[in-house]
Amino acid sequence: MQGSAPVAPVRRKVDLRKTLFLLPNMITLSSIFCGFDAIRLAGRAGAAEDDFYRAALLLVFALFFDMLDGRVARMTKTQSAFGLQIDSLADVVSFGVAPGILVYNWSLHQLDNLGLFLSFLFAGAGAVRLARFNVLSMGESGKPTKPGKYIVGLPVPGAAGILISLIVANRAAAGPLGEEKYVYGMAALTVFLAFLMVSTIRFRSFKDLKLNARSVALVFFAIGSSAVVSLRYKPAFVLIWLLGFYVVIGLVETILSLPQQRRERRAARRTSIPPPSSLPKPQPPVTKNP
Repeated sequence: MQGSAPVAPVRRKVDLRKTLFLLPNMITLSSIFCGFDAIRLAGRAGAAEDDFYRAALLLVFALFFDMLDGRVARMTKTQSAFGLQIDSLADVVSFGVAPGILVYNWSLHQLDNLGLFLSFLFAGAGAVRLARFNVLSMGESGKPTKPGKYIVGLPVPGAAGILISLIVANRAAAGPLGEEKYVYGMAALTVFLAFLMVSTIRFRSFKDLKLNARSVALVFFAIGSSAVVSLRYKPAFVLIWLLGFYVVIGLVETILSLPQQRRERRAARRTSIPPPSSLPKPQPPVTKNP
């Protein structure tokens, strides 16, 4: 109709929450890409020491992205069951399969089929650890629960980080860790890390740290000891020291808690047995008249 006022176009509002939901997932996908490219470098024919070093550096970046995505999700309040699942899938690729292939082609291939089995053992233990973590992290409502003070089993990124840091430090120190005489040490370390991942040993999550004297002392000790290791040896050894110290903390706390766990089990057995007064009284035998 002539003379009518023009209709203004309807503007669609941008859902900021949906946009923020994509941010941590894109960071997780970046971790998957690092693991994927590390597999490409470490698994190609004729891979050299430089290829193994570059693959290890890619997995170091994957560690950074893995630490970042969860914190971004908590800051933006976009935690979800989808994020939990894709994060675990990323960990299987970047910290299970990729380190397994990397350590096999770098060192364990010298053991032939045994080295192949041990590399797969590491990747398989990582998958089992992540599946258990997902089950324990899901509440009755189907949503991720708040992380506690401890987590069961060595985290897969931590186990992978130890293997990765050894390769990086070996390159920095021009050492011979990939040679045949060290292959049994690498095999034993791979089996030990696989055991820690599927074990019931509790490790600190460091997600509920509070600002107190103990936390401040721990931070200062980590920074000071890392500086000493960096100056005395090389900066590439710092990651080995920090991850090794983290494992030692978990093992020592588990050993120190064994007496208390025994007392708790004994107390639970005592409370599960009813007192004699509550037990039913034996009834006299019923005799039939002849």
